[in-house]
Amino acid sequence: MISFTLNGNPVSVEVEEDMPLLWLLRDELKLTGTKFGCGVASCGACTVHIDGAPARACQTWSADVDGTEVTTIEGADSKAAAAIQQAWVELQVPQCGYCQSGQIMSASALLADTPQPTDDDIDAAMDGNLCRCATYARIRKAIHRASEIMEA
Repeated sequence: MISFTLNGNPVSVEVEEDMPLLWLLRDELKLTGTKFGCGVASCGACTVHIDGAPARACQTWSADVDGTEVTTIEGADSKAAAAIQQAWVELQVPQCGYCQSGQIMSASALLADTPQPTDDDIDAAMDGNLCRCATYARIRKAIHRASEIMEA
């Protein structure tokens, strides 16, 4: 039995300890906002927060989240996440949208820790979040805009 807090709610599930968290979320708990991209933690589509830090759900074993707090895109409701989502819409960041839940989770973790990031801070925090549509300039601009929204 694996017990953890998921999006603010206690959860207990009986699954294999070596089941990737991604499949626990998507297949067992039916939270499909966290996407499968590569399966080797290289693309960032499966990014979630574990105890507030971004983590790749495809390479995190279910047993590793026992006793932790996991936040998925469905539960991203912090001040930083709300600002990111507002900026994403305002600046029309997504094209296809597939990578966006991972992008938003990484960006909101950045802003939670660094409310006024530099371009270098953004590049470092977003490294490993791939966008097939190459909207990187809009993503960076939106993170700066979200920082402004948070200040207001």
